[in-house]
Amino acid sequence: MPLFVIGLNHTTAPLALRERVAFAPSELSHALPTLCDALESGAQVAVLSTCNRAEVYAVVESAEQSTQAAARALAWLADYHHVPTADLAQHIYVLHGQAAIEHAFAVASGMDSMVLGEPQILGQMKQAIRIASHAGTNGTALQQWFDKSFTVAKEVRTQTAIGEHSVSMAAASVKLARHVFDDFTSLRVLLVGAGEMIEVVAAHVAGQNPANLSVANRSLERAEELLAPYQHLTTTALRLAELPEQLSDFDLIITSTASTLPIIGLGMVEFALKQRRYRPMVMVDLGVPRDIEAAVAKLNDAYLYTIDDLSNIVKHNSAQREAALTDAQKIITSHVAQFDIERTRRNHSSDVQLLRQHFDRLRQQELDRAINAFTGQTNISHEELRTAMSQMSQRLINKILHEPTIGIQSTDDATRQAWQTAMREWLNNDS
Repeated sequence: MPLFVIGLNHTTAPLALRERVAFAPSELSHALPTLCDALESGAQVAVLSTCNRAEVYAVVESAEQSTQAAARALAWLADYHHVPTADLAQHIYVLHGQAAIEHAFAVASGMDSMVLGEPQILGQMKQAIRIASHAGTNGTALQQWFDKSFTVAKEVRTQTAIGEHSVSMAAASVKLARHVFDDFTSLRVLLVGAGEMIEVVAAHVAGQNPANLSVANRSLERAEELLAPYQHLTTTALRLAELPEQLSDFDLIITSTASTLPIIGLGMVEFALKQRRYRPMVMVDLGVPRDIEAAVAKLNDAYLYTIDDLSNIVKHNSAQREAALTDAQKIITSHVAQFDIERTRRNHSSDVQLLRQHFDRLRQQELDRAINAFTGQTNISHEELRTAMSQMSQRLINKILHEPTIGIQSTDDATRQAWQTAMREWLNNDS
């Protein structure tokens, strides 16, 4: 069964486009069945949507339909997010067969991430295939593809230094702030959100001993839970509804939420700056879609950085990175060929099983016919039995040879040649 990947990521598309095609996990259960309907009967699909990528992973029934299905997946992606297909097509990559297999292995291993070797992507891929299972769009072939990706990722992470020379987005955010502020210990820091990214950010920020560490979240209890390990610092838990009045208290704001709309708008920041008497604020938006309105970047005393702005900070230690990438690529390349062979064998086994079932039905039909012919008869002679068996075997041969005969006699040159080649190979192997 052919497979393909279609999508965009931080290297092919700007943040402004990536946030338009991002999926919230909660909407995928509804979206995935509509994607299956847009492709073909029997398609198996999963969607991987993170701050750096939006990708469709699909397995379809036939090679002829694979290219058409990829085109339909692009059209579905554009239609679902109300983005002109022509605009999306400029930033899309489409990978088939071994190229798609290699891409999935690289993504799971963190080789295709903005932060080389970052571990979060593996969990995000596992979540993507779980959602596909719950939505009823997963299948054996797709699950095997993802499972193999997870196995390869584990080998890459344990046998190479892929994750040892990278700077996380959380660490990059802190590093960026240190370029702006001389004394981190005097800073009041606000984290907006309470997911995995903010947990990591909180640990990095707490390590710098800020004057105050606050977390704003929809759930006050979750914000308090996240701050619990840092009671040696001055901490404050806030509700999101308190942001308009409290924002001016903070020098550094780092956001990462699952909101589909900005949480911090231009007017809110303008008001905060006025309250601060225009003392500068550094704002780091790690959300996709963005948590902070893009127009904030135009304000003189608000220094807004997005996830794309951090890319140069996380790309360091180039020599070590290249060595780790080379080692990881060797592992991935060896597994791509192996997995493709395994897939081919599984597909052939399925074909052989279908062939056996087909011929067994023919055999059973003729056997039933022969048995019915003698039902109720006694004293059947040897000659009568021989004649009946001869007729049965002849009918069975005629049925078995029906399709090959039509193929060999076909007026279509390609069809005729394919049947002739298969027949000669079969007869040569049988001799």
